[in-house]
Order: sequence, then structure tokens, then C-alpha cells
Amino acid sequence: MTSLAPVVAQEISAQRLSDITRELASEPYFGRAPGGPGEARAVDFIVAQFKALGLQPAGDDGGWTQAVPLWRYQTQPGGTFTLSAGGKAKALHEQTDLRIETLRPIERVAIRAAPVVFVGYGVTAPERGWDDFKGVDLKGKIALVLINDPDFEAQPGEPVAGRFGGRAATFYGRWVYKYEEAVRRGALGMLIVHETAGAAYGWNTVVASNGENYEVVRKDPAKEKLLLQGWIQRDLTVELFRAAGLDFEAEKVRARRADFHPVELKGATFSADYENRFTQLKSQNVLAKLPGAKRPDESILYAAHWDAYGLGPASADGAVMRPGAVDDAVGVAAVTEVARAFKAVPSPDRTILFAAWTGEERGLLGSEYYAQAHQADLARMVANYTFDVLQVGGPARDMVLVGAGQNQLEAGLAAAAARHGRTITPDPRPERALFYRADHFSVAKRGVPTLLFMGMSGGADLIQGGREAGDRWVEAYTARCYHQTCDRWDASQNYQGAADDVTLAFEAGRDLANATIWPDWNEGSEFKPIRAKTAGQRGARP
Repeated sequence: MTSLAPVVAQEISAQRLSDITRELASEPYFGRAPGGPGEARAVDFIVAQFKALGLQPAGDDGGWTQAVPLWRYQTQPGGTFTLSAGGKAKALHEQTDLRIETLRPIERVAIRAAPVVFVGYGVTAPERGWDDFKGVDLKGKIALVLINDPDFEAQPGEPVAGRFGGRAATFYGRWVYKYEEAVRRGALGMLIVHETAGAAYGWNTVVASNGENYEVVRKDPAKEKLLLQGWIQRDLTVELFRAAGLDFEAEKVRARRADFHPVELKGATFSADYENRFTQLKSQNVLAKLPGAKRPDESILYAAHWDAYGLGPASADGAVMRPGAVDDAVGVAAVTEVARAFKAVPSPDRTILFAAWTGEERGLLGSEYYAQAHQADLARMVANYTFDVLQVGGPARDMVLVGAGQNQLEAGLAAAAARHGRTITPDPRPERALFYRADHFSVAKRGVPTLLFMGMSGGADLIQGGREAGDRWVEAYTARCYHQTCDRWDASQNYQGAADDVTLAFEAGRDLANATIWPDWNEGSEFKPIRAKTAGQRGARP
């Protein structure tokens, strides 16, 4: 396999970003599914890049990789799913009407006529004076829940307006949180009502995994995972409410009130009978470092995920491989380019870590496993820069920052941008909750200040075509290619915009790597109190 990493360099190279993306998104990598036929080749390629640059290994036992034990689950076709209400039973079809998964190592799931309880947004937030559950008993029941936050659709003047940040999503709006809360509440299972605006993606994205999912190996999965979890189409939910004598839209409005109480849908039950295949495997994170010359125990992490969605059902053009070029082969290329740039300058005072994670598409699994294993080290991690879906529409006057307003790293990024005559534009669509949907979140929720470089919010102000052209790129990619077979490398893609953004990440991190400051989260961020708990383990700010 030919190494693409150069020995010396003067700048972040758009051509090298394109070359590495093209390689990782090519057919021999089979879409880079964790444990799939392309994993070994992908890992070997990334390791070869790091070795060629003269980095040091930072994985297990002095190696380049960290083993990540996983379960791979596959909901088998041919299962039966039935929704009953108003004395009538309706057969539902997996992938078309529902997306179902079981993240426990059990071979068959059989649920007989479980009552369905509408629990609003499924949120428990004492600090916001909010509890959707009100002590309801969910044992043996299916919780039906709305996506996003309770104030997502709030109208001006409603008491809930702004309580969860308005259109700016919080972690309470994410499906991951809702499943976790359902476990804590003792539910048998949970179905999330899919609405494109609230989810920030269409049904095609919901079912992109084709019934396959992954989970880290847990000591007691039955205590940590629902028996059944998944999504249900909105139209089916409207029918269900009508059959139970309720109006769906009226109940959504009621769910925006703090005095909302769960509603057991009269006469409504859900049944399921399907096989659940599972295999245990070990996937791999790839880890490297450039040790700090003066304060090696203080670190800055640059990271991206190497995995994509592998092979799946054929698309309209007959393709079966989801290559993951923009999501996230280009991110791996960016990490490699940053490493190359650091090797071209004097050794920094602080250690620079480089990571390529597994299992991001299946729940941030590789980064979460790393964060758990390195919990003690995160107190002295200065910052994290994560690359996930860099825009390849071309050079831009600005960079759109997902999660803007969260922490003090933004000042360094803005300073780097100003040196290049560029600006930083705050995330124009915070309701998409992108800040909670990438690997940086695994360290952010443990207090590490992070910046996420993700080109899936609003479009950048492109040199050619302006903001309108940038928005067209975002919408076309999100609607057509995100997690789909068309996320391919293409000669028409312009990697200069990505290179310019990666340059800002490198320069901002380089400045921090040779400083003694400890950037913090801003007032009002949910992560600031978490970081404060480890303040004693960091040096004083000058």
C-alpha cells in the first residue's frame, strides 16, 4: 500500500486531503464498517501515515491501536410488528414503518401486547424545573416519545419558550439521552416519533444502518439497555393517537407544559417478534502522539472517526458500499495533515495526541471507550479539535462553527481566522443538535473544552457563489449523500475549503500547545461545572 504522507510540508495541503480521502473511500475498504472486511486495511493505512510522519504510538502496550470490544447486532428480516388501537390491529414493517434494534445479546425478542405510554419529550431536567415522567410506572410498557427539546416548537409567549435554549438544541433533545432515561425509568422499550425538522434528518438516515448496530461490551446489558428501541413514522403515530381518541398535535402542545403528565394510550398496544443476531468482535482506535518538550502530561487532542457504514442494500444506481468520503475519510485526512504540520515546526511544549476512532456512526463508541479508559488523563487535556464532515464546496470567507458560544477555545480560533482574513460564523441551525452528535462529545461531557469542525450546519460564505452556494452544498449533501452510497470521493470536490479550515485548527492548537493557559467553558455551558470538578489538577492560569 503506498504511503501518502510527505516527509516535510509548508502548509495544509488540499491535494493531500483529497488523496487520502480518495484512498479511504475506495472499493478495497468496503465502506469501513467496524469489524467489517475493510477495517484491517483502514487501520493499517492510518498507522502507515502516522509512522511515516515520525509520530510515536499511543495505543495499548506501546502499540498504535487500542482494542475496543464491541457487540455487533443485526435485527433479522422477517420479524412481525403490530400496533393495536381502537379494536384494530395494524401490521408494521421494519425499515418502512419502524426502525427497531436490540442492544442486548439475546437471540429472540418477543413482546406481547405491551401498553403504549406517551411520555412527551421524555426529559427529566431538575435544573430546568422539568419532569415529563411524573413517577409513571413504565415497567412492561413501551414509551412513545417526541424528538428534540420541549421548547423546540414553542411559540412566543409559551412558558417553555427558551427554557431549553429555544431552537438551540440541548443534550436532552438527543435520542441517546432519551433511551438512557427510559432505561432509568424502567421502560420495556421506547419508540421515538420521527419528524424531520426535530431530528434534523430524514427517514433515509434513520434506517441507514439497515437493522445493524454496534455497542461496547457491558457487564450487564439488561440493566443498561432497553429490550427494544427505535423510531416510528409520524403518520403512524397520528393514526395511533386518533384511534385512542386523542389529537397528536394537541398532545404535542400539551407536552410543552411543565405540568404535562404521561398518557397511557387507551386500548393501544405494541407487539413484536423478531430474531436478533449478535457477534462479539474487537475493533480498533488508532492512536499516536507527539510528546511535549516541556509539559508532556498536558495534552491537546486532534481526532476524527475512520469508520463508515460499510455495505448495505443497493441504491438506485446499484451501489452497495457507503464509502464515507466526506463522513469521515476527509476528517482522518485532516488529522494526518495536522500531524504533518506539527512535525514541520519545533516540538511543542505540550503533548499533541492524534486519534482515528472506530464506531462513531454506531454511537460514538470508540471515542467513548477511549474516554472511559483515560478518564484520569482528561483533567489535564487542554483542548480537543474534532473533524467530522468538512465542507468540500471550496474556499470560503468564513468558517461556520457548530456549538458556537460554548467555550473559550473560540477566541483562539477567531484569532487564527483573522490572520487569514477570515471570520467565524456561529451555527445558524443549532436545533440540529450537531454539537451532541460527534466524537468530541465523549470528552466534552467529561469537561474537556472542544471545537467541532463540521460542515453540516449552515453553508459557508464561499468565495465562488457566496452563502447561497454554501447552503446548496450543505442541503444537497445532507439530503442525498449523508450515510448513503453517494458519499464518494469525486474529482469535482474542492478540498481547499477543508484545507483552510484545518489550517485554523492547527494554528489555534499550536498556539495553545506552546502556552500555559487552560481554556474553560463559558458561563451557562452544561460542561463548565464538570470541568470545575478537576480544577485542582491543572496549573494556575497566568
